[in-house]
Amino acid sequence: MKKILHRIDQVNTWIGQLFGWCALILTLFVTYEVFSRYAFRSPHAWAFDVMNMLYGALFMMAGAYTLGKNGHVRGDVLYGFFPPRLQALLDLILYILFFFPGVIALVWAGYAYASESFAINEHSTITADGPPIYPFKAIIPIAGFALILQGIVEVVRCVQCLRDGDWPSRDIDVEEVDVDKLKDMVNVTDADIQEVDQYIATQGDKA
Repeated sequence: MKKILHRIDQVNTWIGQLFGWCALILTLFVTYEVFSRYAFRSPHAWAFDVMNMLYGALFMMAGAYTLGKNGHVRGDVLYGFFPPRLQALLDLILYILFFFPGVIALVWAGYAYASESFAINEHSTITADGPPIYPFKAIIPIAGFALILQGIVEVVRCVQCLRDGDWPSRDIDVEEVDVDKLKDMVNVTDADIQEVDQYIATQGDKA
C-alpha cells in the first residue's frame, strides 16, 4: 500500500514537471508571435487559442502536483497555530465533505464535455479557422482523476498524522528561497547584513 501511494506521488510529480515546460513553451511562443506581428507584419489568428490552451493545460495538470507538495494557497490565519493532529482532522473532514465530491463532479462533467467535443470534432470559434480544442478538453477529466489519486494520498497522510501526532515527510522537489536557510548556508547573520548596509551608506555619503 505504501509503495502504491509513493508511486502516485512520483507520477504526479513527473506530470507536474512535464507540464511545467508549458511555461517555457508559452514564453517562447508569445515572444515569437509578438516578433512576427510587429517585425514581419504577419500575425497568426490561431495564436490566442494556442496560448489559452497551453496555459490551461499547465494550470490544470499542475493541480495534483501542487497538492502533493502542499503548495496550494491556504487561508491559515488560525490553522497554522493548531497542533498537527487538529490540522489533520480538519483536513480530513474538508477532503471528505468538499474535495472529493467537487473533484468527482469535475471528472464526471469533464468526461462528458470532452466526449462531446471529440464526437463533433470541435474547433475553436474565436477565429474563422480555429485549431481543434477536443485534445485540450480531454485534459479536464485527466487532471481531475490525477487530483482524486493525490487526494487519496493526502487522506492517508492525514490518518498517519492523527495516529503519530506529526505530519509525515513529503518528497522535496522545488522550494521557494527561504531567506533564513540561505543565511545559515552562507554563515551570515543579521548583524553582518547591517554592518554591510552601514558601510555602503558611509561610502555613499563620502561620494
